Amino acid sequence: MIILSLDCATECATAALLKNDALIGEININNKKQHSSILMPMIDQLFKNTNLTLNDVDGFVVSKGPGSFTGLRVGMSTIKGLAQALNKPFVSVSTLDGLANNLYFADGIICPIMDALRGNVYTALYSFENNSLKALTEPMILSIEDLIQKVKAENKKVYFIGDGTSKYENQLLSSVTNCYIAPCHLNVAKASSLGEVGLNLLNEGIKDDIYTSAPLYLRLSQAEREYEERMKNNG
Repeated sequence: MIILSLDCATECATAALLKNDALIGEININNKKQHSSILMPMIDQLFKNTNLTLNDVDGFVVSKGPGSFTGLRVGMSTIKGLAQALNKPFVSVSTLDGLANNLYFADGIICPIMDALRGNVYTALYSFENNSLKALTEPMILSIEDLIQKVKAENKKVYFIGDGTSKYENQLLSSVTNCYIAPCHLNVAKASSLGEVGLNLLNEGIKDDIYTSAPLYLRLSQAEREYEERMKNNG
């Protein structure tokens, strides 16, 4: 099975083509959130470089979040459009699952953290058991202080990964014993890692419904927060 995988949930726009257990090609651009303007050219270049076409693709994988509201909508609408046009299946995968999969075989707790602003992070806890990724929690949004207390309660080696590490590295290293920060080449979202998780799901017959599949935001948009604040003030 050949799949096209996209992740636009973070600062990094990333697209990959995978065939069964092999990575055919991948493009990662971690420079500003310009996903709406660069995503389709990235996909086009990926196919040109691999001598494949959309007709060769058997399925699609896309990040469902959490992450950038605009980026999630761009990625989801792109994959839904391609899946519907080609009548091919697609599956959405948590951005956090993809990040955790970057640290395959880590011998402890894997904790992806994505900056959610105002001292908060998007996160979840994972481990690898029997050669597979296991989610220990649901995706959640926590203050960095609450996350530190949560991982300390696990009393295990902890690997942090994701764009939140650069912002909170000093705080994590000083507060959590047996704590490790992923290196920069692993610390960004990668469509290949997300795609591997999604490919396994597609091979199991799991797929999203094009009409009901939606991004996982975990928090209100800025407009919604401002509206709620106005309602409180007016009340």
